[in-house]
Amino acid sequence: MGKTALFISGAFGLGHIVRDLAIAKALCRKDPTVDIQWLASGPAGRAVEEAGEKLLPKSVQFADLNLHAERTAKGVEFSLVNYMKQTRKYTFRNVEIFKKLLSEHYFNAVVADTAFEISLARADDPNLKRIPYVEMFSFIGFNSMKHNPFEKIKVYLWNSIWSRDYKRPEDLKYLSLFLGEPDDVPDLRFGIFLPRLREYAEKKCLFTGYVINFDPRDYVNQNEVKEKLGYDKKPLLLCAIGGTTIGKSMIDLCGSAYSLIKEQIPDLHMVMVCGPRLSTEDIQVPNGVDIRGYVPRLYEHFAASDIAIVQGGGTSTLELTALGRPFIFFPLERHFEQQIHVTERLSRHGAGTRMSYKTATPESLADAVVSNIGKKVDHVQISTDGAQKAAQYILQLF
Repeated sequence: MGKTALFISGAFGLGHIVRDLAIAKALCRKDPTVDIQWLASGPAGRAVEEAGEKLLPKSVQFADLNLHAERTAKGVEFSLVNYMKQTRKYTFRNVEIFKKLLSEHYFNAVVADTAFEISLARADDPNLKRIPYVEMFSFIGFNSMKHNPFEKIKVYLWNSIWSRDYKRPEDLKYLSLFLGEPDDVPDLRFGIFLPRLREYAEKKCLFTGYVINFDPRDYVNQNEVKEKLGYDKKPLLLCAIGGTTIGKSMIDLCGSAYSLIKEQIPDLHMVMVCGPRLSTEDIQVPNGVDIRGYVPRLYEHFAASDIAIVQGGGTSTLELTALGRPFIFFPLERHFEQQIHVTERLSRHGAGTRMSYKTATPESLADAVVSNIGKKVDHVQISTDGAQKAAQYILQLF
């Protein structure tokens, strides 16, 4: 008899849904009888439908947190702390939708990616604990990015809630998957009198390694990938933001640097990828630049590139690391995951060149591109079988 799983992809952007789809695909390969249904909104819901997956009708009621992320952002400054505070009423609504869904459908398991509101509701509601539940995330704990005492207090309270199950008895119907490695968890405390992050992770989580939606070995021959995608053999610079409009400043900066790069690399081909929410009509494009909106399977274009410029998102930087491509990344200001967790991981792997929105100029960006384009990369080899490991762990919970 087949099993039914509900996948919830609640985070904003596209990085989370990319890895969720990879895990779902691996799950169905291991057990073809599994029927996966999805609760996802915004760009994530679109990606689910494009992948031929079953998107539940209630997804239209699920809050599109991309909109709220964009309203919270101040240019390139994006505080996850402020974002979570501003979206509380919408996440409460998501919990009610989730409960209503469970009253109408039977699922053998629920798999949620960074859906903190659903996980907290389950922890406090015995009725929700009857269904096996898998929680997936790629960072542990919140960080304050300002010296504001009110923000520090808020972060401490959230961390105390996150770590409160440290000494609780094991929940046999709950599985916590960390989509990464133990070294990705800082060996620091959640806060004074609270447990250490890595100790907590090693006790409460299973580590999958990194989730990549492709096999890097399929993209070793860069010229073949270029030909497949319709690119010529000219040096290819790919500038790509994520699933929100927050990266517009990076795209504008790339456009300003274009002529300076062309002075030193005359045959350069620059491609700007604006994603699903930033209209290409809102970008002033220099002559000769190829501008595109949403590009499915963006990792293939990363594989074709001679260098990429991206935001500091966890998924895009992992894909570029796995592909062994040189890249420049701009972590969003005050975004603690990108500024701390992603940046430290990339430093440990020896991948990417970090730049800051505060100090970057068209001239400094052009210099970084010219210095790194086509450069032989000596990244640390990373694990790329996280989707398979995650799928195996999930199946054990059914």
